[in-house]
Amino acid sequence: MSDTVRLIKKYPNRRLYDTKTSAYITLGDVKELVLKFEIFKVVDAKTGEDLTRSILLQIILEEETGGVPLFSCELLSGFIRFYGSTSQNMLGKYLENNMKTFVDFQQKLQEQSRSMYGGGDTASLQADFWNQFLNFQQPAMQNMMTAYMDQSKKMFQSMQDQLQTQTRSMFTGFQVPPGETPEK
Repeated sequence: MSDTVRLIKKYPNRRLYDTKTSAYITLGDVKELVLKFEIFKVVDAKTGEDLTRSILLQIILEEETGGVPLFSCELLSGFIRFYGSTSQNMLGKYLENNMKTFVDFQQKLQEQSRSMYGGGDTASLQADFWNQFLNFQQPAMQNMMTAYMDQSKKMFQSMQDQLQTQTRSMFTGFQVPPGETPEK
């Protein structure tokens, strides 16, 4: 992984130009950069506007339309409902933190499997072993993630309950003027 940011320019004809290799690249090539943990930035060639998020979203869209989607319609609808709400930033941070936790957990599992079963001589043997291991572990992983999400949901509900309690206690000292009834 390089410490310098790899610059990719997007031209009006929708082509992407990698300034490091001095060659045009595709979205598939950008996906490979992501998979290799390369640090890069996509900018509009004319304006210099940062288009990195837009390109990453295009890659996600291609992945979602070809093959097995990661996001259900219900989940995507939930994301859309959060846009513009006061909780939008909180949801973004929550998802980011959970993704980091999940990736860290996955890396630790890989490290443990390597130390238990050896590094393997070829990449294909490692990939095959890892696929078999994950297929075996999938039910356990799903149960663990479900438990984690249930715990997160309970914690979030607890935070909401605490906020409501604190809000009520702040306003209990206020008197309703005579002749007016409080709204319910």
